[in-house]
Order: sequence, then structure tokens, then C-alpha cells
Amino acid sequence: MKFQAAVQNNLQGIVLVNKPAGITSHDVVSFVRRTFKMRRVGHAGTLDPMATGVLVVLVGNATKLSDKFVAFDKTYRATLRLGLKTTTADIMGKTLIERSYEGIDEEAVRKVFIQFTGDIEQKPPMVSAVKHKGERLYKIARQGIEVERTARKVRIDELRILQSRLPDVEFLMSCSKGTYVRQLAEDVGEVLGCGACISQIERTKVGPFDIKDAVTLENLNESHILQWRF
Repeated sequence: MKFQAAVQNNLQGIVLVNKPAGITSHDVVSFVRRTFKMRRVGHAGTLDPMATGVLVVLVGNATKLSDKFVAFDKTYRATLRLGLKTTTADIMGKTLIERSYEGIDEEAVRKVFIQFTGDIEQKPPMVSAVKHKGERLYKIARQGIEVERTARKVRIDELRILQSRLPDVEFLMSCSKGTYVRQLAEDVGEVLGCGACISQIERTKVGPFDIKDAVTLENLNESHILQWRF
């Protein structure tokens, strides 16, 4: 890999954090700031509180490279829950529609997945960090408001079922930046006719960075700061 341990007492570089559920990406940044006693810390690619997995945290001068890290492709491991549509497109939201998934099997889901593989257009979900008139969509969503969003071109390179225990379907998705797993779930549910949402989501890879190289917040120390050269 193209990174190496950062020089001690020169706190700049990246930290691969394995974000736990229940906290925001900003919470992780705040934790890193306190741990390293420095202000210049940011992240490259939001993970919402429900999501876990690889969060690239930028330390010191590395914060200037944020756009480059954000542009990396991502890989997710997630679970689709059939028959349920919610306000947040995941099981944490309020139920909007609950329908029977009778007659839908793994093969039916696989065929729909094929439709969403390759270059597609996707609307960002209301719980995303995309801005609408200067305000984050998730903040608008918290007010119970839904606004019109413009569909964006994204790319899904791989969409593969890992395990099926209906109504839950665990799958792997490798995609371009700006692709939303939650919105994929909603779109798949619409095509199937029963609705769907996400019950679990983990980001396992960001560009060349794999979750096996990520550190938990409990074990974080200066030795985990890595230098990266583009």
C-alpha cells in the first residue's frame, strides 16, 4: 500500500477509523481532535449514526486533500429488509408502508439488482448530507419536511447477494462516490412492489483502504496516523 506510519510529533496524515454505530462522523472527528489535542481534523465521506465501518479521518495538512479522498470508490456490506418503507429508508425511521413480500424470492431480488448495476441515475435520500438551498437534507428531514431532489448520475460496479433469509437480504455493493445504499434499497423495493429499507450498513472499503486496516476509537493513538502521497 502507498502509506506508511507518520513521523512522531508531526501530526499530519490520515487515520482509518472503524466507526461504531450510534455516533456521527463529526463525533469521530471531535474524538480525534481531543485525542491528538489539535484542531485541524476532518473526515472524507460521511457515515450517518446507523452506519459503521471505514471513515477516513484527515489530520493536519492532510485536510487539504479532502476532495481527493472523497472521490474514491466505496464498497458497502448491507442488509435489505423487504416489505417495509420508512421515513429514513432504514429501520430507524417511522414506518410509512408495510406490505407483504409473499411471492418474492432471492432470484427476484437478484434480477432487480441487475437493473441497478452500471451507470444509473439516483436521487439523494432526504437523510443525506447533500445541501438544499444551503441546508443539509438530513436537517430538513428532521423537521418532517421532504423537498424535491435532482437525480445524479452514479455508477454501481458490483451488486451481489451474499445471503438471503427473507425478508432480509444481505448484499455487497461497490460503487462510485455519491451513491446511496439507502436510496438503492428504496428503489429496489419500488420495483419489487413491496417496498424495502436498510436494516444494517457497513462501509468496508474506501478506495484502497480496507476495514481490516481500520482502528477502533478505543485503540486509537498516534501510531495510527498514516501518511499518503498522491
